[in-house]
Amino acid sequence: MGKIKLFLVDDHKMIREGLKNFLLDESDFEITGEAEHGKDCLDQLEKNSDIDILLTDVNMPVMDGLELVQNVKEKYPSIKIIALTMLGESQHIKKMLGEGAMGYLLKNCSEQELINGIRIVYSGGTYYSPEVTNAIINNIRKVKPQKSNVALEVPLSERETEVLHLILKEKTNKEIAEELFISVRTVDAHKRNLLDKTGSKNLAGLILYAIDRELFDDI
Repeated sequence: MGKIKLFLVDDHKMIREGLKNFLLDESDFEITGEAEHGKDCLDQLEKNSDIDILLTDVNMPVMDGLELVQNVKEKYPSIKIIALTMLGESQHIKKMLGEGAMGYLLKNCSEQELINGIRIVYSGGTYYSPEVTNAIINNIRKVKPQKSNVALEVPLSERETEVLHLILKEKTNKEIAEELFISVRTVDAHKRNLLDKTGSKNLAGLILYAIDRELFDDI
C-alpha cells in the first residue's frame, strides 16, 4: 500500500514543524508540501496536486481555511480536507463541514487522535473531535433550524437509515459493507441515494442532517 500524502496549511511555522515532527514518525505518512495560507497552498497545488489529505487551519491571513476549502473542492474534488484549528465555535464548524471538510479537530487534540483522524478520513470516513460534535449538538438544541422540504418529502428506507447510522459512527465503506453483509458498491449506491434524498452536498452534510433531526439516540 502506498503512503498517505499530506499537505499542511498553517500560518505559524512552529505549528507546521511540530506537526511534521510526529506525523513523519508514521511509516505510512508522507508530507508532500506545506503553506502558510490558502493562496500559498493553491499556488502550490497548481504545480502538484497529487495529495490525499489537506490539513488546514481555519483562521489565516490572505486566504482563510473556508475559502481554501471552497477552492480545493471545486478544482481538486478528490482531495480530502481536515480542519485543524483553535476555533471550536459551531458557526466555524458548520461552515467548514458544509463546504466539504471531512474532518474537524481542535489543536488541543492528542497526537494519536490526529493520526487516527487522518487514517479514518483517508479510508473514506469522517472524523470530528468530541468537542466539535458537542458544539454542533448544543447549537442545534438552542436554535432549531428549519428542515429541508425536500428531505421531508422523501423518507429514507430502513437500509438507508442503517447506512446513515454507521456513517455517523465513522465507519468506512468496507466496515459498513461487512456489518450489513452487502458489497462496497452497494454502500456507495446507498450513500448517493442519501445525498439525493436529504439534499446534502457531501457526507458532512449527511451528518448535520442526522444530528439536526435527532435520528439516533446514541449519537
